[in-house]
Amino acid sequence: MAEQHTLTDDEFLLDDDIFAEDDFAAPKKTNKPLKDISFFQQLPVQVSLELASAEMSLGELTRMGEGDVIALDRMVGEPLDIRVNGALLGKGEVVEVGGRYGVRLLEVEDLGLGGASD
Repeated sequence: MAEQHTLTDDEFLLDDDIFAEDDFAAPKKTNKPLKDISFFQQLPVQVSLELASAEMSLGELTRMGEGDVIALDRMVGEPLDIRVNGALLGKGEVVEVGGRYGVRLLEVEDLGLGGASD
């Protein structure tokens, strides 16, 4: 039968000096060249227009029928929210372009992209 050895608490303690080495100090910073972000300009995004919204209970919603009207939280002629992947891009208005709907940008939010919007 194999002899069993019970470890003592002292055998589990780490040597505090191991963390004093330079390898465990602050991470080393390297000056990497900035990458060309033109690749990201090719990525598709989902643009959506938010006309308005309304809050109602599920009961109110289930009682609605054909011809009922839901009052929205915007006035007629008020600008629409333009969202890109769910994030607010700005405000706009609906226009007609060659028989199709379009949107004219009226106001663009500060995107904080750090000048990468060339």
